[in-house]
Amino acid sequence: MPERALPSWFDDAKFGIFVHWTPASVPAYAPVGPDPFTAAAQHGWEHALAHMPYVEWYQNSLGIEGSPVQRHHREHYGDRPYDDFIPQFVAAHEGWSPSAWADLFAAAGARYVVLVTKHHDGFLLWPSEIATGRTGWRDSRDLVGETASAVRERGLRFGVYYSGGLDWTFGGLPIANFASMLTAIPQSDDYVKYVDGHWRELIARYEPSVLWNDIGSPAGLDLDALFTHFYDRVPDGVVNNRFDVLGVAAGNVHADFVTPEYTLAEDARGPKWEATRGLGTSFGYNREETEDDYESARALVHLLVEAVARGGNLLLNVGPTADGTIPWAQATRLLAVGWWLQRNGEALYGTRAGDEPARTNRDGVEIRYTRRGEDCFAIVLDPPASSRVHVPMVRPPHDAKVLLLGSEDTTPWTPVGVAGVAGDDGIVVELPIPPSDTPAIALRISPCR
Repeated sequence: MPERALPSWFDDAKFGIFVHWTPASVPAYAPVGPDPFTAAAQHGWEHALAHMPYVEWYQNSLGIEGSPVQRHHREHYGDRPYDDFIPQFVAAHEGWSPSAWADLFAAAGARYVVLVTKHHDGFLLWPSEIATGRTGWRDSRDLVGETASAVRERGLRFGVYYSGGLDWTFGGLPIANFASMLTAIPQSDDYVKYVDGHWRELIARYEPSVLWNDIGSPAGLDLDALFTHFYDRVPDGVVNNRFDVLGVAAGNVHADFVTPEYTLAEDARGPKWEATRGLGTSFGYNREETEDDYESARALVHLLVEAVARGGNLLLNVGPTADGTIPWAQATRLLAVGWWLQRNGEALYGTRAGDEPARTNRDGVEIRYTRRGEDCFAIVLDPPASSRVHVPMVRPPHDAKVLLLGSEDTTPWTPVGVAGVAGDDGIVVELPIPPSDTPAIALRISPCR
């Protein structure tokens, strides 16, 4: 399909919330450990899949002989099949309301929300009219529509995740190594129609701003036709690269953005990217995770700043319990990020990567840069308890104004360089008072150069 400019809303949004809510939240168990990519690099894919830390992979892990999930399941559930968790999941969320989610996501400072509508277990979070005659695994409530309405009422965009590559109601279990993951993607005509029909149903019902596919697609799926249909219905919508990762990398398949997982892209010179990860080691809710397994609020602020300074977005995941409750440890971290963004969001929203993505100042403090028009922002990570801040590598004109975000008055500054002219050594800013204990402060330099 023809080249297409990235819709500006997505490049401006910077921060989104991912929601993994599946029947696996009933057992809510996975071994706590490194992400599967790190584990595979260290020990190989067979080990990584047997010790998968993602709860939403519970059904697959259950079929791997000797895996921690299989041992846990036999101890607590005997020989009960995964299917038994389906009615428990449906019953658990009968009293759920999306309002609490939407209020939390808005307070966190997110600009969009992506909901898992079908994960690899094949369970649908909406009452689809498309049936295979195999399982009937769908919710009687329209959880997708209810979530979409709630977040949109608070001014957030809404997107849908859909597992197009894997659907274990069509077989493929267990996936024990990387090769078996590829062969587990169903290729039948029935499955092609199923996936295409679901995508078109999701587009027609909810007009999502994001199509977030996972684990590829069946070879017979006409992606150009699907994307054309989507853009006709949602002209400023975006699609990710996971419909066909290799095809996108080769330049043969369209994508609006790429999706590093549990890592960040290096810089802003490549395609638009969106990093995704859980607050802890899983996407779905894992009872085994403790406070120590979740990233701290400070680390999450730094992660968001780092992503934006490199030109990316951050899609940060929450994993609700089976009844739809977002656990306290997750909610408090989101609120802390939102509190920081209330004061400093101007340095992130609507910006682009700075000319200097990362620098360490002469006091050993890390600085990250963003820009908007003639203004640039210097974000000081873990600022020291000092009223003097050295900002390297900025060269503003002598009449530039420096503002500490959250303050109303400009801040004095002096150049560091030859004969008082700001050069590669930048400027020194005199803050009105030493900064409080905060993950970061942000300075707006206007104009920057």
